[in-house]
Amino acid sequence: MSHQLTANFRSPCALARFVLTMSMGLGLDLWTKTFAFAHLATSSGARPTSRSHEFIPGWLHFYVTTNTGAVFGLGEGQRTLFVAVSVAAILFLTYLFATSGHQRFYQFVLGLLLAGVLGNMYDRVQYGFVRDMIHALPGWQWPGSWTVPFIGYPDHERRVFPWIFNVADVLLCTGVGLMIIYSFVAARPVADVSSQTPRPQKPQQSPTPRPN
Repeated sequence: MSHQLTANFRSPCALARFVLTMSMGLGLDLWTKTFAFAHLATSSGARPTSRSHEFIPGWLHFYVTTNTGAVFGLGEGQRTLFVAVSVAAILFLTYLFATSGHQRFYQFVLGLLLAGVLGNMYDRVQYGFVRDMIHALPGWQWPGSWTVPFIGYPDHERRVFPWIFNVADVLLCTGVGLMIIYSFVAARPVADVSSQTPRPQKPQQSPTPRPN
């Protein structure tokens, strides 16, 4: 059993898919956070003010802000809880990698998820909040007055997408989506080839003539 759990950690190809994906995703997340806050923030601290950069006007803007909650601002102020959950997630993802066998795409997805967890956990430990900068669909608003009970969506401005997020959030959401798709694809039943292969027919023997 222990040999099976350590097999992927001794496989250069498996480690490359998992660790290299995680390293590239984590590096991209931390670099974009540092770059955005260095060029857009007009004040520092837990609640910085920011300039807005219209990367694709009306579709994608950059605006730095901070978040003390989880993905898309859920669960404000639960820093200790989120750090503990992140540590548990890191251990669980590492276990999934150890038991992933030869599932190459699955190991890549696990690397995406680990990069997202580490990126936001680094911010919570280092700063006490998560740095966000990506604003999708700015200015888009829902018509009417409907709301979703309990979660307050849409907000009072009725924005289609009121959340500001970061690369780590993108990695987490993409990884979860790919994992769901992969679970359905990998669970498809494989046809029983043995039942479909025609069995060879025995040659018919001509009747032996009986003596008179």
